Amino acid sequence: MNRKLAAEFIGMFWLVFCGCGSGILASAFPQVGIGLAGVSLAAGIALMAMIYTIGGISGGHMNPAVSVGLAVAGRFPAGHILPYMVAQVAGATAAGAVLYLIASDKAGFRPGGFAANGYGDLSPGGYSLTAGLVSEVVLMALFLFIILGSTHRRAPVDVAPIVIGLSLTAINLVSIPVTNTSLNPARSTGVAFFAETAALSQLWLFWLAPMLGAVVGAAAWRLVGESGAAQADPTLALKANLRA
Repeated sequence: MNRKLAAEFIGMFWLVFCGCGSGILASAFPQVGIGLAGVSLAAGIALMAMIYTIGGISGGHMNPAVSVGLAVAGRFPAGHILPYMVAQVAGATAAGAVLYLIASDKAGFRPGGFAANGYGDLSPGGYSLTAGLVSEVVLMALFLFIILGSTHRRAPVDVAPIVIGLSLTAINLVSIPVTNTSLNPARSTGVAFFAETAALSQLWLFWLAPMLGAVVGAAAWRLVGESGAAQADPTLALKANLRA
């Protein structure tokens, strides 16, 4: 179990460091900033790479909502959710701290939103609480549905990390203007600690909505994708490691 938790810590650190770090350090860099598309790609590529790396160890969840959704779908022991969640939040917070250390070493640094998620005044596009809630629930439900389908034993071997990573890229392209894209309570928590905005006061939404979306996505997959004895693999591990 310790190996799995260490893998989730490292994976979550990498995901936040690359995904949020691209937004904090590189998105608006003078003349060569990577912009919204670059941030979206950074997050998707980072997730894909780490699923390939730790998928065979911990399943490569790197998201408390994914762990919950997998448990609802019957692919992950419910008793492991809390330890995974602690490791994921710890990894995200460690990454946020390192990013803050790097960013704050520049003259005139102000943390601002620090890639945190938000709605209303804290939404990049000024979207409301309702818009943020709907986008996070719907996109998380679809993301979990994709995860469950792409990691099923009937899916093509070894393509799941690519499908999942590209799906996160697409999600970011859609929802960064709405909430700065969470779908991941650990990611939201890890950087909210360092923002100078009221991000912590809005953090509840980015725990509630992804969790709710994951349950909806898992229920939808059980209705559409599962069929009696044709049960899926137990985790998000690489397909080569999961085939029975």
